[in-house]
Amino acid sequence: MTLPPVPDSAVVIAAPVTDWRAAVHAAADALVASGSALPGYGDEMVRMIDEHGPYVVIAPGLALAHARPDDLVLRDGLAVVTLAAPVAFGHPHNDPVSVVLGLAVESVGGHLESIADIANVFNDASVIPALASAASADEVRRLLGAPAVADGGRSTPEEGSP
Repeated sequence: MTLPPVPDSAVVIAAPVTDWRAAVHAAADALVASGSALPGYGDEMVRMIDEHGPYVVIAPGLALAHARPDDLVLRDGLAVVTLAAPVAFGHPHNDPVSVVLGLAVESVGGHLESIADIANVFNDASVIPALASAASADEVRRLLGAPAVADGGRSTPEEGSP
C-alpha cells in the first residue's frame, strides 16, 4: 500500500489555529473538502484524543489525527495542515505541534497499513520541519512522496513527467 492521493483541497498551509482542537478540525475539514470524510469526522477525531490523550502526537512537531473507520469515512484519504504557529496537544515530549496530518480510512486493515506507510515517510527527521515550512501543496506532496491528484479525483502527472 502507498499513501493515498493528496489533492490540493486536502492541504492547508499556515492554518491560523489557536489550539489543538482547532488544528484537528482543520485537518478534518480538509478531509471533508477532499471528499474523504463527512462532516462530524473531526468531532470523532477530537473525541478519540479526549478519551485517550495526545497519542496522536507521534514525533516532535507532528500529529497524526484519525478516528476509527466508520460511516463518516467515504474513502481513504490523507490531509496535511501546517500551522501558522505551533500548538500544544499536551504531549510530554513531542509538543508543540506544527504539522497535523488527518487520516481517514475505510477499514481497520487499511488504518494500520496507512499508519505504517506514514511512519516510513518520517524515518527521515528532516521531513517534519520541511513540511512545516512548505509553501505549496506540490511541495507537501513531494516531501511525502504522495501522488498528485486533481480535486475531482483524477490523477495528474507529477512535475517533470511527460
